[in-house]
Amino acid sequence: MFLTCMETVTKELVSWMRGHESSVFSISVHASGRYAITTSSDTAQLWDLDTFQRKRKLNILQSVGIQKVFFLPLSNTILSCFKDNSIFAWECDTLSCRYQLPAPPESSSILYKVFAVTRDGRILAAGGKSNHLHLWCLEAKQLFRIIQMPTKVRAIRHLEFLPDSFDAGSNQVLGVLSQDGIMRFVNIQTCKLLFEIGSLDEGISSSVISPHGRYIASIMENGSLNIYSVQALTQEINKPPPPLVKVIEDLPKSKLNSGGLKIKVTTGRVQRPAKSRENKIQTRILKQDLAGSFENKENELSDGLNKKRLQVLLKGYGEYPMKYRMFIWRSLLQLPENHTAFSSLEDKGVHVAFLNLQKKYPIKSGKLLRVLQRTLSALAHWSAIFSDTPYLPLLAFPFVKLFQNNQLICFEVVATLIINWCQHWFEYFPNPPINILSMIENVLAFHDKDLLQHFIDHDITSQLYAWPLLETVFSEVLTREEWLKLFDNVFSNHPSFLLMTVVAYNICSRAPLLNCSLKDDFEYFFHHRNNLDISVVIREVYHLMDTTPTDIHPNSMLHVFVALTKGQYPVFNQYPKFIVDYQTQERERIRIDELDYLRERQMVEDMQAEVDQQRVEDEAWYQKQELLRKAEETRRELLLQEEEKMIQQRQRLASVKRELKVKEMHLQDATRRRFLKLQQDQREMELRRLDDEIERKVHMRDREIATTAKDLEMRHLELESQKRHYEKNLIRNQEAVAKEMREDANAFRRKVDLEEHMFHKLIETDQTQNQKTQEWEEAKEKDFHLKSEKKASALADASRKWFLEKEINDALEHAEHLYSKAVPSYPNGQVASSGAPRTSQLDDISEMDSSTCISLNQRRIQWDTMERDLVERVRNLRQRLTVQARNRRQPPHLLATQRA
Repeated sequence: MFLTCMETVTKELVSWMRGHESSVFSISVHASGRYAITTSSDTAQLWDLDTFQRKRKLNILQSVGIQKVFFLPLSNTILSCFKDNSIFAWECDTLSCRYQLPAPPESSSILYKVFAVTRDGRILAAGGKSNHLHLWCLEAKQLFRIIQMPTKVRAIRHLEFLPDSFDAGSNQVLGVLSQDGIMRFVNIQTCKLLFEIGSLDEGISSSVISPHGRYIASIMENGSLNIYSVQALTQEINKPPPPLVKVIEDLPKSKLNSGGLKIKVTTGRVQRPAKSRENKIQTRILKQDLAGSFENKENELSDGLNKKRLQVLLKGYGEYPMKYRMFIWRSLLQLPENHTAFSSLEDKGVHVAFLNLQKKYPIKSGKLLRVLQRTLSALAHWSAIFSDTPYLPLLAFPFVKLFQNNQLICFEVVATLIINWCQHWFEYFPNPPINILSMIENVLAFHDKDLLQHFIDHDITSQLYAWPLLETVFSEVLTREEWLKLFDNVFSNHPSFLLMTVVAYNICSRAPLLNCSLKDDFEYFFHHRNNLDISVVIREVYHLMDTTPTDIHPNSMLHVFVALTKGQYPVFNQYPKFIVDYQTQERERIRIDELDYLRERQMVEDMQAEVDQQRVEDEAWYQKQELLRKAEETRRELLLQEEEKMIQQRQRLASVKRELKVKEMHLQDATRRRFLKLQQDQREMELRRLDDEIERKVHMRDREIATTAKDLEMRHLELESQKRHYEKNLIRNQEAVAKEMREDANAFRRKVDLEEHMFHKLIETDQTQNQKTQEWEEAKEKDFHLKSEKKASALADASRKWFLEKEINDALEHAEHLYSKAVPSYPNGQVASSGAPRTSQLDDISEMDSSTCISLNQRRIQWDTMERDLVERVRNLRQRLTVQARNRRQPPHLLATQRA
């Protein structure tokens, strides 16, 4: 959780403060505006509003919560109220415990929830979940009254005293907001219900009273905001003050008991407790002492202080205590705290004369500059002369810095200073107050003629050795502590004390001043801090006040102290009005002339601006055209460069393509070579298989021939037994030969089909490698050659088949012919006997066998010839394929040349 500090005029964030871990429900600001206390449920923290830094932190036990921690008005006392009904008073500077309030009586013990304090800080009102109100006297530190609210009141949600302009801070009317949403205003002395706001139908959620006590702002439970006029609600609050009386005798505190404390609130006539004869208060009317009226008026201060006693205290200690200084100053100056009048001045805003204040006085702190600007503006709105007073910022700055957190007090302190300690300063306006400076010079001439003669010898006037000290009220030559100590004495004495301080400062500094001879040295001396004891200066001032003759004493020429009036500030016209009016008129005329001049200059500047704008536009147009031309040239150059780059890229791309093409061709050639090698290997394997097949067939042929020879031999031995089986054997041989021929034909056909399949596969592979046209032509040529070869092989197979069939048929016919010749048939079906004709038959058979052998030999010769032709054809096919593979590896143009 963190707190933010905002500027009320500019709505700007000034600072933020971090330190609370839970939500903050109470903020209390010290009367001087320098310190603030923030309260949460677990801790209370003390902040320095000058630096926005945390000074101290109040930590408590978790079992004891905090109800409220706040400053008592017009004092340095902090009051802390806890949830266990304990109330402690602490010293603001040291945070030491000053006292603790005793516990309330058991007959009316309530848990305190809400609190309120009168403006003089003497009475504390406390309430909670009860219809009882406890009134504590903080001076006597005891409970002096218990007020019982009506029975309708069961709990009290808010308490606030109603301010009054005539009660000197001892507020008598207390506003009590209860749980029913009605706020009742009770006189705590008479316990009479004066008036109430809100109703059961339109209850009040929260309420606050204006500082001057004229209005009450309430937030209703339905969300609306109501503002009530106290004057319209009751006339009793605004009644005139009672006659001036003084209490001679009062009840002793010891006679107060709890039984006599409790008083009920009544709504009829004002009721007061019955008084016994023994306790009857004796009063007497004060008679005005004409001889001592002036002294009483001067010495009697508000808030119970006495000026004579303060002067005695000041002479004894040299200064007022730091923690009570602001309170004492406000009492000495009798500040009226006219909130309404100051608000009306403040609402007029920043005066035109101080709009550019930061240019002439560059103050580092923005907050301090804003407070100074508003204070000077309020002074200028109060009296017109202050808008033209050049030294007013120097005069007001130390007080602004001291009271920057309370602008009302700051304004009234400066205004009181001007009315009393700046008397006759403006009679020679706009020149320095020559009459005041003459008083100072006369006093200096009486007390230190040598120093004055030294000033005269070096042409140093009172405007150099006195006026710088007055217009800055010694803030340039003194430190903060020295300045505060000096003004403790200035505000406690006659207004002539300030003029005597100027003389005393010069007399106490006579040694270094007598050593100065240059005007610049004197100017530096009276505008910078010097090694001077302010206590010695103050003692010298008192000495001068006592020893100065009456005829030259400023005391006889200046009026006594006059405080600001309450309600409205007095009219300040102690200046040559005609000069101020003339200056105002001249300033107005100069302002009008300046406005006319500014208007004409604005017109000239506008015309010049138009001409400059036109010239700038023309120059911009020409520059734009030049830039466009340069841009066009640049883009042309870029275009040429891009074209050159594109040409180079195309060349590189073409070279890359060529390289890729060459790589592709190499890959294709490598693939083709691998394929051809594979094909060649397959062909070689096929040829080897064919060779093996031929060898097998030759071997089979030899075996058949051997078998046939053996058969022939067996026929010689077993002709008759083989006669019947000859036909079967012949048929078996025929079938074997036909089967072999069919196997040969099928093998050759499978071989041709395989070659054709490999060829088509080669064509498909070549087609996927972007050489479809060339490969297609080659494929067509191969297909043509293969078809031609197939036709030739088919014709050869057909012719061979026809030849084999013809030979078989011829052999069969020849065998049948021989058989018919060898075994002639007889008409009766008889067979020739085995006599002589048997020999001729054997001869015929031998002849047949010899002819059969001849025919077999011829057939063997034919087989050998066919085998040689087949081998020759295979060899030619190999050569052709080799030439084709070599042609594929050659460049296209060489291949085309070869084709041509």
